[in-house]
Amino acid sequence: MSPAAEAATRTARRSTRFVAWVRAWRAGLVPFDELADEIAADEEHLVADAPGTWTDVPLGQGLPIFAKLHPDEIRLVLPVPGDPRGLPGPGELTSAALLAGEAVMTAEFGVVPEVRRHTSGSGVEFETVLWRVRPAPEHRPVFQMGAAEAEAELTAALTEATTQLTKLDVAQWKPELAGALQALRRPESTATLPPGFDPRSRRLFARASVLDQVLALAGTNAPGGAVNGYEAQARDEALRPLTAACRQALVAACNAPLHA
Repeated sequence: MSPAAEAATRTARRSTRFVAWVRAWRAGLVPFDELADEIAADEEHLVADAPGTWTDVPLGQGLPIFAKLHPDEIRLVLPVPGDPRGLPGPGELTSAALLAGEAVMTAEFGVVPEVRRHTSGSGVEFETVLWRVRPAPEHRPVFQMGAAEAEAELTAALTEATTQLTKLDVAQWKPELAGALQALRRPESTATLPPGFDPRSRRLFARASVLDQVLALAGTNAPGGAVNGYEAQARDEALRPLTAACRQALVAACNAPLHA
């Protein structure tokens, strides 16, 4: 895999880690003291508009808003325009989640990450993540696919997309994507779930996390305009079902039942 493709497959969506680790905490499987570090990794994370706070607070100070919730009441949502499943009706929360492409939902509130980019005085660029809490009174989760079915659909969608991209001769105009898709046949992902998730959910999460980043890479055009309008449209059509299956797989894995 090229350096560009490899870089694009290193990180998962932030809400996936947030949901997985908070759910494991609420199931009594991981201590609270580990949560903030596991969610944030090497980034700075803050929480805004949490009940009882008057300013942005460090992530560890915002997480207690989940303290009274059952693990199954904490859900990952990965919406896109035209598919807002898992979100409440129109409003500020839904708009923010659609813009971010991700959210953490409960029956009373939702949390959406906002990535802020900064430049230090020495010119070094860095990011902070602000998790903004918004009310969602009486929100109820919708039916979701289980991990087994989501895994089967992801495998089928990957096979079909690979076939279509081969016909489009993607290797000629998008070698990074071709190499990354080939690597997915034997993915080696460092994306992991915390204790409590079964082997199928772990396998599905690892594979879908890598694929999610590959698809982000696929959505960019090669430098110098090497991809024309027809090629870009054909690529997008080939990848659309795979993109939907990938989002579905991440949701199914992170929202799967937990086991002691």
